[in-house]
Amino acid sequence: MKISRRAFVRDGVTAFTVGFAAPAFLNDIARAQGARSRNLVVVYLSGGNDALSTIVPYQDPFYYSRRPAIAIPPGQVLQIGSDSGGRTLGLHPRLTGLRTIFNEGRLAIVQRTGYANSSRSHFQGVDIWGTADPRSPTGLGWLGRYLDTLPSPVDPLAGWNATRDTPRALVARTVGVPAIPDVRLYSLSSPNTPAEAARERAAATEMTSYAPADRPHLALVNGSALSALSTLDRVAVVGTYAPTVTYPNNGFALALRTVAGSIVRGIGTRVYWVSTGGFDTHAGQGVAGGGAYATLMSTFGDGLAAFYADLRNQGLLNDTLILQFSEFGRRISENGSEGTDHGAGGVMMAIGGSVRGGLYGTAASLDPSPSNPLLENNGADIRFETDFRAVYARVLEGWLGTNSTSILGGNFLANAPAII
Repeated sequence: MKISRRAFVRDGVTAFTVGFAAPAFLNDIARAQGARSRNLVVVYLSGGNDALSTIVPYQDPFYYSRRPAIAIPPGQVLQIGSDSGGRTLGLHPRLTGLRTIFNEGRLAIVQRTGYANSSRSHFQGVDIWGTADPRSPTGLGWLGRYLDTLPSPVDPLAGWNATRDTPRALVARTVGVPAIPDVRLYSLSSPNTPAEAARERAAATEMTSYAPADRPHLALVNGSALSALSTLDRVAVVGTYAPTVTYPNNGFALALRTVAGSIVRGIGTRVYWVSTGGFDTHAGQGVAGGGAYATLMSTFGDGLAAFYADLRNQGLLNDTLILQFSEFGRRISENGSEGTDHGAGGVMMAIGGSVRGGLYGTAASLDPSPSNPLLENNGADIRFETDFRAVYARVLEGWLGTNSTSILGGNFLANAPAII
């Protein structure tokens, strides 16, 4: 079977190195400048987060009439004020840490984010948000394209994927991103004694130093493996990090603790990807006092609050931007299983020491009347107001310092909310 160079770069190196070294050793190899710089931490909520349960329009009567079983009671909502359209909003009651950050002016909430003709499909939605191209969501990722712009030579740890599978957003043309969900597993696997393992590593380093000009695929594999070997000691240092706060004991929070350790140790990573799942809440969503969604909000909010406090204590909050999103929002009306189905407009958040906090965009009236221009799909879904690529553009230009038009394939900055 003929394999393109792009596919080989994306998949071939992974296959080689996973067999050559430890499980989840890496998916690809990424490179970027090693000097201390701003950090972007992407937090992806997998499954399609219910924006109306995260940012609650608790004074809209249609919110309660359309969600009789799962609506959050007004008295439990964490009030955060009104948006520019005059609609009063609040956070889910389990997001106490995020409300504190909001009150400090370091949480920006961008309402009704999305794109025209939302796919309402997990797979296609993830690819659209990953490529930033609703018309052709099978290409390179928007963050991968950013990594491709970094000057050479670059550091093998430019990107850090804290999940096992490389997300579409991080797929690049010339670089890749190591998958490091657990720094303890990022090592050269050997069943032998430490001394023998050290000799094996030295031998592997010597073998991969060979880069024949007449065999480009072998040179690529060897060069990638050599880069990976050179990062082992730096990644191991992250495992020694002692945080300044106690993180919750779950996978999401522990991944954020690892990211904090990487930032504090100055590993040189520019872009981090952290994900937490379970947001495909078709049934048993529950209300504020309990249920599946309340647990999701606790995991999400408590983990971010600990990460925020840790970086603030370390004096690194101004160097870090957290960007949160999901692949779509959910239907306005609850379904027969006390859950919500796939919808359209969602919510994005930005957190950090340089963030201009507040409510951006306007909440939609949930009146199901066909004449309501803020809804779509016969009044079933929220129509998007802010193109998600406008938020990307602001991050690329205002935080990463690169040209967003060339990366996103269009000028979205003109309509971007001034979150930083």
